[in-house]
Amino acid sequence: QVQLAESGGGLVQAGGSLRLSCAASGLIFSRLTMGWFRQAPGKEREIVAAITRYGGATDYRDSVKGRFFISRDNAKSTVYLQMNSLKPEDTAVYYCAATQRGLTVSTDVDYWGQGTQVTVSS
Repeated sequence: QVQLAESGGGLVQAGGSLRLSCAASGLIFSRLTMGWFRQAPGKEREIVAAITRYGGATDYRDSVKGRFFISRDNAKSTVYLQMNSLKPEDTAVYYCAATQRGLTVSTDVDYWGQGTQVTVSS
């Protein structure tokens, strides 16, 4: 089965940067559309970014456009989320996600990582 393992979360001051990584195993990575979701306390899980199988297209929710950047390295079976200019409202558990089809909402997801906490302080 597919396993996704996130890393890179932590505590950072507002305006700082953080890079999340997600290593995948159990399936041919290049066949997977990859993405990142986040869930803050008391809120629904929401999509942050998605990237197509070979990295040819990316998309982001409006609140992170220009600040967050998703990328992938298929040779390493890893997807990244570079987060810049972090704000306190970015605080959430961030989840790596994979699907064998298109990715727009959480119900599209076939595989989830365990989540990594990102906390942005004022």
